[in-house]
Amino acid sequence: MITTAGLKEYTLKDLAQMAKKRGITGWHSMRKQELIRAIVRDAKRSSTTEKGKRNGKRTVVANSKSSNPKSRVARRIQKQKKQEDKQKDVSGTPPKVAAKRRPKPRPIVSKEMGKDRIVLMVRDSFWLHAHWELSSRCIQRAKAAMAAYWHTAKPVIRLFETASDTVSCPTETHVRDIEIHGGVNDWYIDVNDPPKGYRVEIGYLASNGHFHALARSNSITTPKPGSCDAMDENWSDVAENCERIFALSGGYSSDLASEELQEVLEERLRRPVGSPMVTRYGVGAADPEEKNPFGFDVEAEMIIYGSTRSDAHVTLGGEPIKLRSDGTFTVRMSLPDRRQVLPVTSSSSDGTTQQTIVLAIERNTKVMEPVLRDSSQ
Repeated sequence: MITTAGLKEYTLKDLAQMAKKRGITGWHSMRKQELIRAIVRDAKRSSTTEKGKRNGKRTVVANSKSSNPKSRVARRIQKQKKQEDKQKDVSGTPPKVAAKRRPKPRPIVSKEMGKDRIVLMVRDSFWLHAHWELSSRCIQRAKAAMAAYWHTAKPVIRLFETASDTVSCPTETHVRDIEIHGGVNDWYIDVNDPPKGYRVEIGYLASNGHFHALARSNSITTPKPGSCDAMDENWSDVAENCERIFALSGGYSSDLASEELQEVLEERLRRPVGSPMVTRYGVGAADPEEKNPFGFDVEAEMIIYGSTRSDAHVTLGGEPIKLRSDGTFTVRMSLPDRRQVLPVTSSSSDGTTQQTIVLAIERNTKVMEPVLRDSSQ
């Protein structure tokens, strides 16, 4: 800080240089005392100006921070609401970019306009694959129907266990609700205790427990463990195992849901699915009046296997069977078109014990008349 006492210690020449640097007019004709007074006045004026600038910046920053707090809160609430709506949107289609200053409601468009459906496919004994397609109208109808409960509703997949009885109608038991989120069209569901029948529904679960369904799936039955190979969880594997998945997922049943399953698989894989008798003929369909008959032949074999003590003697129809080191055996035989009785006998090595098991097997083959269809159908 510049003071009068401090400046008195400087020489006239030094004071003149200081006045020149500060831009004080008339400094070259001033005496020492006049230079001191001029420098002190200039220093005080500069200090006041700098302080005013700092105060001005603080005021501008404070005003900008405190300006319109309500609008900031409103924008934050609106952003949070949009995020919640995005999580509820189970159509799986990204929104379009809206024009500036003209906000529009978030469009929810299905790949196929007007088609609201969910299909259920078997992947293996313990996993199911659900795929759905929902339109914007379907979501808007749910929003209107649920009214105030829409704001707290959660998108879920409701899993049912199905059981059919020959006497009564098929029954369904609610197993559990699986909470899902927007941005996807596929979900994998784990199940237990195969073989069992299942069906699913997709919809919204309100806070009061009410479930608003959007679409229901076909019924499927999981196979016994080990009856089918493990499958990867993606659509490329569905293409490789399409016929097996279609059959295990109830594709050959006559209900409407199985037709939707076939339609979804054909749209995704872009090829016919199922038996040729229930799909369209291709361009290369054979002429039913061609000279060469349609060749088709079926044969059958049977495998007989079992186990006993490793030192036992086993015969099949009087013929000896070679045992493995652990006492197991396997015999592959032709299966003729008749009834046959096959005794299988095991005797202990010392000859004191003998056990016989009789297999009665019959093959009855019937060749049906061919069915001809017009290729123009």
